[in-house]
Formats: sequence, C-alpha cells, structure tokens
Amino acid sequence: MYILIIAAFALTIWAQFRVKGTFKKWTQVAASSGLTGYQAARRMLDNNGLHDVPIEPVPGALTDHYDPIHRVVRLSEPVYYESSISAVSVACHEVGHAIQHSVSYPFLVARHRIFPIVNFASGIAPFLLLAGFLMNQFNLIGLGIIFFSVAVAFQLITLPVEFNASNRARDLMVAEGFITNEEERGVAKVLNAAALTYVAAALLSLLELIRYILIFTQSREE
Repeated sequence: MYILIIAAFALTIWAQFRVKGTFKKWTQVAASSGLTGYQAARRMLDNNGLHDVPIEPVPGALTDHYDPIHRVVRLSEPVYYESSISAVSVACHEVGHAIQHSVSYPFLVARHRIFPIVNFASGIAPFLLLAGFLMNQFNLIGLGIIFFSVAVAFQLITLPVEFNASNRARDLMVAEGFITNEEERGVAKVLNAAALTYVAAALLSLLELIRYILIFTQSREE
C-alpha cells in the first residue's frame, strides 16, 4: 500500500511537470485561425447562446477556471491575450464548463451541490484522523474517514466533468473552425496533460482513503 501511495504521489508530481511542459511547448505554436484565447472563448460562448457570460483576465499561469457562482470564465493572462494552440485549447476547455453549466450536466450539478460540504469535510478530516490515531479513539477515526470519503468523492466526480469539458471543447473547436484537423493533435496533448493531473490527484486520494480504512479495520481487530 505504501509503495502504491508513493507511486501515486510521484505520478502527481510528474503530471504537474508534464502539464507545464506541454503547455509551454504548444504556446510556441500559433493557431492558424489567429484567434487569441479570449476571442476563441468569446466566439464559442456566443455560438452556444451564452452571450451573458463574461470573460475576465486573471494574473498568473494556468490559473484559468470557470466560476459557476458568478457565471464568468476567467483566463490567465497568457491564455487571454495569446493566439497559440495552448491558449485556444485552455480557453475553450473553460468554455466547455460554462456550456455544461447551461445544460445542467449531471456530474457538474452534483459537484456544485456537494462543494460546500467538501469544503468543511476536507478541512476537518485531517484533524479528526490525527486526533483519533493519537488518542486511539475509533469513533474519531471513523468519523474522519467519512469526511475524507466526501473529499475523495468530489475528486472522483471531477474526472468526468473535466473529460467532458475537454471533449466538448475539441469537438466545437473543429466544428467552428478554430483549429484545423492537423492542429487537433496539439489540442489533445494540451488537454490530456491537464486531465492527467486530476487523475493523479484522485488516485492518490483514493489510495490514502483505502490506507486509512485498512488501518482502522486492523486496529479494531486487535
């Protein structure tokens, strides 16, 4: 189990380096359409009837996200202003989330509903587990595992949300002429590298949860 956790942690670190390296590589390749990330995102939103969803630039790199509460797409400055394969890919991926929101994509709806619970659960779970193990209190350990399970469930629900947003983005980018069929390979590499970070994080959390459950079960049997 410990070997698996170490391997998952290593995968998480590698995935983070890979997404940065892939993004940097395809930043140097201009999109043939000449569209910036902002322009591609704006057109995709408008073409899907989301004229009222604004797009805002935010500082930093890879800080791009869709805010479902305020219904706004936020793009990092390199993505917002540049017209590279990376910029257009990431921008359209975030629009994919906005489209999911507009059609009430089930996994996105589920993620939004449990988000407040996850915030509380992920914050208190480590303290419950630590206190339970230190004081040998099985009730605290069990409660900590339950709260930690909620956080893991959130990460697992996030996976189909991210993959679906990427698939929507790729299909619409080709259909609307933002990229050529030849450029789709670069788009796939950028989006797949980003998705791998979510997979690695979810795997690491799941293995941690299994480890806690095994420790809890073995302790009860002693």
